[in-house]
Amino acid sequence: MITSDVLTDYIRKSLPDAVVTVTDRTGTMNHLKVVIVSDGFQGKNLLDRHRMIYQALDAPMKDGRIHALELTARTTDEA
Repeated sequence: MITSDVLTDYIRKSLPDAVVTVTDRTGTMNHLKVVIVSDGFQGKNLLDRHRMIYQALDAPMKDGRIHALELTARTTDEA
């Protein structure tokens, strides 16, 4: 299990300007829907944006705190 604050901290280490919204999809805090808005995505395609997020969340993904992740990654212009 991971809290939304801890997840946000992981993401902000890579994307300091990120606005992160976390939704718990099952009540277990390991199946999450995450919306991230950051200008760090500027000029990046969807795959590259997701790679950036997965790299930021590498530790909690590997240790099982996050089991499933649904991502939306936008720039502030797209939000």
